[in-house]
Amino acid sequence: NVYEGLSKKSSTTKRAPHPLIYYLLVHSTDIDFATRKIAKHLTQTKEIVQEGNNFKTKTLSTFRNYELNYTVGEEFEEHTKGLDNRTVKTLVSWDGDKLVCVQKGEKNNRGWKHWIEGGKLHLELTCEDQVCHQIFKKK
Repeated sequence: NVYEGLSKKSSTTKRAPHPLIYYLLVHSTDIDFATRKIAKHLTQTKEIVQEGNNFKTKTLSTFRNYELNYTVGEEFEEHTKGLDNRTVKTLVSWDGDKLVCVQKGEKNNRGWKHWIEGGKLHLELTCEDQVCHQIFKKK
């Protein structure tokens, strides 16, 4: 599978808005103006460790960090603390060479996809009719 290259601790960075801004703007209406402004200018680091179908992911920035551990094919309850502070039922599965996450909760059509293309990690976040595509390069 395409993530075998990330089986050791791999860090990727990008110089574009942190996904937190996506969650703040799309998912929550009660986020204050100052927090939205800060999130727009953050750079993030994403760390992924894979052991078979078990993944440990960390999204790190100077403002907030988010950690998500999951097993592909097993639904679990996710608390998006630090993002939009919701509880969702999350299921991550393989679709060819892509990891596809479906999150069931208050919002429709919510989830993300991860894949590697051209040596770069792509992340596509979706919520209702909004899509945010981010590209990470290895450090």
